[in-house]
Amino acid sequence: MTQNILVTGGAGYIGSHVVRQLVEAEHQVVVYDNLSTGHRDAVLGGELVVGDLADTSRLAEVFARSNFDAVMHFAASIVVPESVAEPLQYYVNNTANTLGLLRCCQMFDVRLFIFSSTAAVYGQPTCSLIDESVPTAPINPYGTSKLVDEWILRDYAASSNLRYVALRYFNAAGADPAGRIGQNFPGATHLIKVICEAALGKRPSVTIYGTDYDTPDGTGVRDYIHVEDLAAAHLDALAYLEQGGDSQVLNCGYGEGYSVRQVIDRVRASAEVEFTVIEGSRRPGDSACVIADSSRLREIL
Repeated sequence: MTQNILVTGGAGYIGSHVVRQLVEAEHQVVVYDNLSTGHRDAVLGGELVVGDLADTSRLAEVFARSNFDAVMHFAASIVVPESVAEPLQYYVNNTANTLGLLRCCQMFDVRLFIFSSTAAVYGQPTCSLIDESVPTAPINPYGTSKLVDEWILRDYAASSNLRYVALRYFNAAGADPAGRIGQNFPGATHLIKVICEAALGKRPSVTIYGTDYDTPDGTGVRDYIHVEDLAAAHLDALAYLEQGGDSQVLNCGYGEGYSVRQVIDRVRASAEVEFTVIEGSRRPGDSACVIADSSRLREIL
């Protein structure tokens, strides 16, 4: 069934891939993005409205004229070390602005909500595979800001007709296979992008942030999920809610972990070039090992 959907942050990395899939599935899409890290050219369909979530009057105008069936909320600040240095910025952009968006949903009776959350809500888990029952204990303001959003969603849904799916992303990677869109932010910290740029000579080096973690080779281990699969999970979540599904919190990952050194070695072998690797100290707020148990997502969606 065709839906009329608002996508906040739809000009950014993950949001733009979701927008492309929504348009290809013949949904009506309005993208609301301030273009601070997103790009006009990344919006491959639908209508782009340039605006900030903090501008609640402009946001309400968009709601008033569009009669949305659902909201997909991607707009957020996402850099962990930056969140440690600038926590108030993260609580304003990630939490206060989400609250304002939900007020618009309440005002205009939007009942379906897909939320871009993060595995950072788990903090420093002690188990090798993380499922949704693992206690949340974020160790940086980024993760905390997203967890508070989840709590707000939970409490609002309990008192209203809203139903939601919060998708806890592990590490998004990759790009549109046709090469039209991808991770296109100059200061990107996504590991695979950084390493590929070094292999292409676009960066002078790659820095490993921490070589003394309690992992097999001392470097951080992450679960990398291709952005196309991550985007597809959002469309599946929308279909699930359309069919009357209850609110859910779901992990998005593959259940396979790879260390920073393993990713570097794989890119070197694939590109058949050498590049400089610098061993640095740990960054504030980083976890040692984060791997998804996504069996719940596979079962429900």
